[in-house]
Amino acid sequence: MKTIEHFVKRRSRFASAMRCGVAIIPTAPEQLRNRDAHYPYRFDSYFYYLTGFKEPEAVLVIVAEPEKQSDRHILFCRDKDPEREIWDGYRYGPDLAKAEFGFDECYSVTQLDDKLPEFLANKEIIYSALGHSAKWDQRIAGWLNQVRLQGRSGVTVPCGIQDYRTVLDEMRLIKDDGELRTMRRAADISVQAHCKAMQVTCPDRYEYEIEAELLYTFHRNGAQYPAYTSIVAGGANACILHYIDNNAQLKSGDLLLIDAGCELDGYASDITRTFPVNGCFSAAQKDIYQLVLAAQLSAIDQVKPGNAWDAPHLAALQVLARGFIDLGLCHGSIDAVLETEDYKRFYMHRTGHWLGMDVHDVGEYKQHGEWRKLSSGMTLTVEPGCYIRPAENVPQHFWNIGVRIEDDVLVTPNGNELLTAAAPKTVTEIEELMQ
Repeated sequence: MKTIEHFVKRRSRFASAMRCGVAIIPTAPEQLRNRDAHYPYRFDSYFYYLTGFKEPEAVLVIVAEPEKQSDRHILFCRDKDPEREIWDGYRYGPDLAKAEFGFDECYSVTQLDDKLPEFLANKEIIYSALGHSAKWDQRIAGWLNQVRLQGRSGVTVPCGIQDYRTVLDEMRLIKDDGELRTMRRAADISVQAHCKAMQVTCPDRYEYEIEAELLYTFHRNGAQYPAYTSIVAGGANACILHYIDNNAQLKSGDLLLIDAGCELDGYASDITRTFPVNGCFSAAQKDIYQLVLAAQLSAIDQVKPGNAWDAPHLAALQVLARGFIDLGLCHGSIDAVLETEDYKRFYMHRTGHWLGMDVHDVGEYKQHGEWRKLSSGMTLTVEPGCYIRPAENVPQHFWNIGVRIEDDVLVTPNGNELLTAAAPKTVTEIEELMQ
């Protein structure tokens, strides 16, 4: 559990990066699913990162005044409303939210339009996610116009707008100890789910039955949601990178690719495993699988401080290109296959992404035109793959084989930590578990 002080320190750190200005960070709105039924609510990641507050209809305002060496942390939230709480559940209300979450001030969200012009007066900069929401852009413009009306009284208007995501993305890129504890637990839950999926998979079951086992394991172990829509793709469906129908019947002799991870307390995990529906790899399946595994292991070896973000991807490409040539899928030299990008017929995505509060987490991949260097505290996925669709120039015994292997990796001071290492991924481990 994160303490109040944990979030207060984050807000103070963010404020220290601001000039004299006001940051306005709303949480996510509720979304209607149909008529009067809503989608399950999930807070905005930036808002939650700085507040720990999970209710909708809330706005964080940070007023930074460096010349006074002070900053004010202000929350706007829903009022206590016993009648609405009967229907929708508990609300903190401003008074309790102030005490429970360490804010300097807390107001009803209905007071936002009255208070914001006061906070913006005589400040230099507004920090906002400009362009993210037309509604919020219009509200900010309205508040600025109200401040301008006070010009004859000597009140000045902020002269610039800066995107707060620029600062927060860099903060979120390096995970602290509390975040890593949560991510390790999320990874453990997802490992259990993948192991369960391997144990219950057999011919004639349906993809959605296996998905149900994943979701059950997530929730049974305390995860609130899947971190993304689970991919449970049997046979040729595994060659569709973002397949989510999950409604086909599983056939003996096919592979099953599962890309699934849970979200725990706002943090995502992301694992992919590929295994035979009948519990035994065919010779062709084993050839492709072991090639992808070798590429992944080579890529993971490159996850270390000081290496470029692109190093794991380049390492995986070298192994895959050589393997594609050896298996008769590509022709020519390794350099030629890489230069012409002939490998993209079978491997068309990159080898990983940042991981954190969002499954494809924030953070720039390049700085000043160069791939950024990895450093301790970064978390990322490593996920090479191979997807072989039927084609005249492709050996038929490889048709409709889709393999991806994905793990969550933490950059440590001396190398890396594989957060999802407990999920079986060698041929022997998988076949033994499925027996």
